[in-house]
Amino acid sequence: MSESDSQQGIAVVLPDGSELEVDADATVEDCAYEIGPGLGSDTVAGKLDGDLVAKEEPVYDGAELEIVTDQSDEYLRVMRHSASHCLAQAVERHYDDVDLAIGPPTDEGFYYDFDNLDVDEEDLAVLEDEIEDIIEEDYEIEREDVSIEEAEERLADEPYKLELLEEFADENDHVSFYSQGEWEDLCAGPHVDSTGEIGAVKLLEIAGAYWRGDEDNTMQTRIYGTAFEDESDLEDFLQRKQEAEKRDHRRIGNEMDLFSIQDVTGPGLPLYHPAGKTVLKELEDFVETLNKEAGYDYVETPHVFKTDLWHRSGHYENYQDDMFIFDVGDDEFGLKPMNCPGHAAIFQDHSWSYRDLPIRYAENGKVYRKEQRGELSGLSRVWAFTIDDGHLFVRPDQIKQEVEEIMEMITDVLETFDLEYEMALATRPEKSVGSDEIWERAEEQLESVLEAHGHEYEIEEGDGAFYGPKIDFAFEDAIGRSWDGPTVQLDFNMPERFDLNYVGEDNEEHRPVMIHRALYGSYERFFMMLIEHYEGRFPLWLAPEQVRVLPISDANLGYAYQVANEFDDFRVEVDDRDSTLERKIRAAHDDRVPYQIIVGDNEEEDGNISVRDRFEDQEYDVEIEDFRAHLEAERDEQRTEPDFLQN
Repeated sequence: MSESDSQQGIAVVLPDGSELEVDADATVEDCAYEIGPGLGSDTVAGKLDGDLVAKEEPVYDGAELEIVTDQSDEYLRVMRHSASHCLAQAVERHYDDVDLAIGPPTDEGFYYDFDNLDVDEEDLAVLEDEIEDIIEEDYEIEREDVSIEEAEERLADEPYKLELLEEFADENDHVSFYSQGEWEDLCAGPHVDSTGEIGAVKLLEIAGAYWRGDEDNTMQTRIYGTAFEDESDLEDFLQRKQEAEKRDHRRIGNEMDLFSIQDVTGPGLPLYHPAGKTVLKELEDFVETLNKEAGYDYVETPHVFKTDLWHRSGHYENYQDDMFIFDVGDDEFGLKPMNCPGHAAIFQDHSWSYRDLPIRYAENGKVYRKEQRGELSGLSRVWAFTIDDGHLFVRPDQIKQEVEEIMEMITDVLETFDLEYEMALATRPEKSVGSDEIWERAEEQLESVLEAHGHEYEIEEGDGAFYGPKIDFAFEDAIGRSWDGPTVQLDFNMPERFDLNYVGEDNEEHRPVMIHRALYGSYERFFMMLIEHYEGRFPLWLAPEQVRVLPISDANLGYAYQVANEFDDFRVEVDDRDSTLERKIRAAHDDRVPYQIIVGDNEEEDGNISVRDRFEDQEYDVEIEDFRAHLEAERDEQRTEPDFLQN
C-alpha cells in the first residue's frame, strides 16, 4: 500500500486482535486477499462486528472482521440460505402467480414464505426433485447491486418484496439481488458461489405463517427444509428429529393427561390437569426447600398493576409491545410480564439498615407476555407462565457471595436431574436502561465470579436483560438438544428507578444492588423439557402415579387394596378392572408408571408381593417392608431412574 493510499485507508480488527490496513472502499473479500491469496479464494462470507455479511460487503474503520470459509461454523448457515433460494426457484418453476416473501436460514435449516401458493405434503417430493435438479445444474450464484429505482422496476409484481424495499430505501441508495439461472431474488446474502456447492437437502413440512409475524397481516404458506453438507449428516439430523417427535411433550401430555390448551380458554393459556399439577407441585416443593435453606422469604404480588409501576420500572418503555395493557375507568393497567417491580415495591415499603441485608424474596409468580399467536407452541412458548422467581437486595460487598450461592443452587437443581450444562455471560443489549458506568460495573462483577471459580463460559454480546447483564445456564436433554434455563442477573438500575435505600454503617443512605434469579427459568418450559427428556417416564419422586397394584384376579382385589394401604405415603393406584394381567401390565407400562406390584394367590398366601419395573424386569417373593424402604430411599434421594431391580 502506497503512502497516499494508506492516508486514505482504514483499519479493521482481526480475530487475534491485530489490525489490517486496507483501502477505504475495501470489501470483506478484499481484506481476505490482503491477508493471503489462499484465504481470499476460500472466502464465502464474513462477519463484521459479529454480524454475518456477504463477502462483497464493504468494511469500515474499526470493524471487527472475521473471514468465513467452508471450514467455519457459519458456513452451514450460508449454504442453507442458498438452499432456501433453490426452494423458491423450484416453487416458481411449478406454480404460477406465486408471491415471494422471505426465506432465511435457521438454526436447523431454512424456510421460505409464499403467498398464493396451494401445496400439500405430497407436493414436497416434487419440489425436492426440482431442487436436486437445480443443484445438479450448478448455476453460478451472482450478486448484483442496483439502485432503488431499478429494484422497484424489477419487483413491480412482488408486493412483499416492494414492502421490504421501502424499508431498505430509508437507509440505502442501492440494494442487492442474487441470481441463479433464470431466477433472481432481492437479498442481502450471503450465499455460496454456486448451487452445486449445496449439499443434501430435505423439505420437512408445510405451515402457516403471518407476514412479518403480525396476526393482522396475511396468512402465508411456509415451507420448512434443511440442508447439510452430506447425506450422512442429513440422515443423522432426520433420526434426531424423529426421536424428538416421539418425545413431543404435546403428544405425551395428552397421553398422560398432564395438561391441555383449549380454544375456549384462549391461546397460550395452559390448563394443568391433576397429573400435571402433581409434577409441578413436586418441582415447586423442591425449589421451596432450596429457598428455605438459603434464607429466602416468600412474598406474593398481584397479577395486574397500574402502568405507573411499569413506567417506573422501565418495562413500559422497553417491553410494552409484549404486555397485555387495558383501561379501567381513567386508569391504565397491565398484566405483569415480570415479578421484579412488585418485589422492589415491597422492599421500598420498609426502612433498612446495612445489618438487615441481604434481603431475599421468592415467589412462584405467574406472568403474562403477549407472544405472537404463530409463535405459541405447547408449553415451550405461552402467554401465561410461572417463574420460580427470586430477588435479592444486597450491599455491593455482598454481591460475590450471593451470586456464588445462587449458582450453587442452580447447579444443585441441574445435577438433581442429571443434566449437562453450559454457562454464558450475557452483556448489554442495544435496547437498555442505565449508564455505561453502571453496565460496565455490573458486567465486571459477574465476570469476576465466573473467573474466580474457573468456570468455563461464553460471552453472549447484547443478550442481557434491558436492566442488567446476566449469567445464563443452558442444559442438554437426553437427545442432545440445548435448552435455555436458569439465570442470575445483576441489576443496578431497578434500585435507582425505585429509589431504594438502606442506611449504611456511616449513617448515610446507600443504594442496594438487586439480583434477579430463577432456578428453573420457568415452570412451563422446564416441565416441557422434562417431559421430553424423560419421554414421560419421570423419576419416582416426580411421577404422577408412582406405584400401581395389579391383582391377578378379582379374588385378589381385597389383598391388592390391603397392599396399597401399606404404601399410602406414595401415589398408588389399584387396577381393579375386569381384565387380564397381561393387559394390566401393558396399560401400566403405557402409562409410564415406575413400578407395578403384582399380587395373586401365592403372594396373598405368603403375605408378600411381586415387583415389576418400567424396564419389564420382575422379582418375586418381595417383602413389603423391603420394597417400601427402597421406595422411600429412591424418592427421598431423588434418583433419576427406578432401580429396585437394577441392584
